[in-house]
Amino acid sequence: MKRMYYLTGNLDSTERISNDIHQAGITDWHFHVISKDEAGLYRRHIHAANLIQKHDIIRSGERGALMGFIIALLVTGYVMATEPFGANASGLIYVAIFGFITLFGAWVGGLSGLATENHAIAQYHNEIDAGKYLIMIDVRSDQEESVRTLMAAKHPEAQLMSVGSTFVNPFQPVKTTPA
Repeated sequence: MKRMYYLTGNLDSTERISNDIHQAGITDWHFHVISKDEAGLYRRHIHAANLIQKHDIIRSGERGALMGFIIALLVTGYVMATEPFGANASGLIYVAIFGFITLFGAWVGGLSGLATENHAIAQYHNEIDAGKYLIMIDVRSDQEESVRTLMAAKHPEAQLMSVGSTFVNPFQPVKTTPA
């Protein structure tokens, strides 16, 4: 899916956009707003972005899991070669060591991502801090043009900033295309 990023300057506009997008068939699962005014979003029943969308938990967790996987391969290989549990040790011990280290890496990565702003929205940090509303609309490729048309016709005050992907690749920098 594609994610379209729009910026608008006020809550009234955001509410009108939310209503029109919902009438166009896009559900709350595919519509998210990031703002300093979370109470205003709540009062007007506008779907705010969740913790995972605001922070880099997934991307950092994937990176941590990969680092844990590599370290787990090395440690498990070393433990198997040195046989500290004896020659007749169960293979389950080695699987447990491998799994623990890999999952530990994912956990540490996820925690570090919790302390980091989402890489895809970091470029809009200053606008959000200035009081603007970042609207993220997830669309299938066949819906993108109709959403662009709807937004241009009914909400010219909302500026299309970029179009990116909802897929999280932990190794590539953010790829969004300017509007």
